[in-house]
Amino acid sequence: MSAPSARTVQACTACGMIDGISATRTPMTVAVRLTSLHRRRLREVWRSAGWPAQDIVEAELLAMGLLERQHDAAGRCTLRVTDAGIQTLAESAALNRAARSDHEALVEQVAHAMIREGRIAWRGLSLRARVATPEGDEGWQMAMPDVYSVRHTSVAAYLQPVVHEIKVRRADLLADLRRPAKRAAYLDMAGAVVYVLAEGIGRADEVPPECGVMEMRAGVLETLRPAPVRALPHEAGLPFAVWMALARATPVPMPESEQRRLGEDLSTLPDDLPDQA
Repeated sequence: MSAPSARTVQACTACGMIDGISATRTPMTVAVRLTSLHRRRLREVWRSAGWPAQDIVEAELLAMGLLERQHDAAGRCTLRVTDAGIQTLAESAALNRAARSDHEALVEQVAHAMIREGRIAWRGLSLRARVATPEGDEGWQMAMPDVYSVRHTSVAAYLQPVVHEIKVRRADLLADLRRPAKRAAYLDMAGAVVYVLAEGIGRADEVPPECGVMEMRAGVLETLRPAPVRALPHEAGLPFAVWMALARATPVPMPESEQRRLGEDLSTLPDDLPDQA
C-alpha cells in the first residue's frame, strides 16, 4: 500500500485538572502534509545511525508513522524508518528519476536546437562568476547552467554566449526564481539568459525581465519572451574562468542523424545554414 502525501494524525487523549475539575482533552485530528523537507529528513535517517533530532519535522514523521522510536538495552533512543517510510522513500526516488528523465530530455533538445542554429553547446558545466554581495562587495558564485552555448565564430565580439536554464517542475522553477545570485552569475558569463519551461509549469511574467522565456509545446520550442541581449565587457569575449572551463569540457556532439558521412552528396544541404563569421 503506497504512503500518501498527506496523513491524518490524531493527537493523544489526556486528562487534567482545571480549577479542581477533571477535564478530558478530546482527540484532535490534524492533517500533516508530506513535504520535501520531510522526505529529505527521512532519507537522512535511512542513511544514518538514527540518532533523534527532536524537532518538529521528526515529530511529524513519527506521528505519520514513517518513523518509529527504538530503545536499546542501555535505554538509548534511536529512530528507525518504518515499512510505510520505506515505501515513501521508494515513491520519492521513482518521482525524482522521472523528473530527471524529463529534465535531461528537454536539456538535450535545447542543446541540439542550439547546434542546429550554428552554435557550440555544452551541458553540465561548472563555472565561476563574480557577483555583487549584499554588502556591496564582489564575491565568487558557482553556477551550473543546463545548456551553455556560443556562436561558431572566429571573432570574439560575435560569440554571443547564452545560458539556457531548463525547468520541468513548477516547484523547481519557483525555488530558482528566489535565487537572484544565481541569475547574476549567469548574466556575468553570458550575454543572454533564457528560461526554458515544460508546458504549463509557469508563465512568462513570473520570470524576471532580464531573462527570456521559452516553452516546450507539443515537442516544439516556442519563444514566449525574447531575452535581452548585451555585450560582455571582456576583450576575449568571455571571462577567463569560462574559457578555461570550456577548454576542459567536451561540447555536445551534433545528433548522428544530422551528421554528414564521407562521400555524401553535399548538394542536399539546406540553403539557410547560419553564417560562421
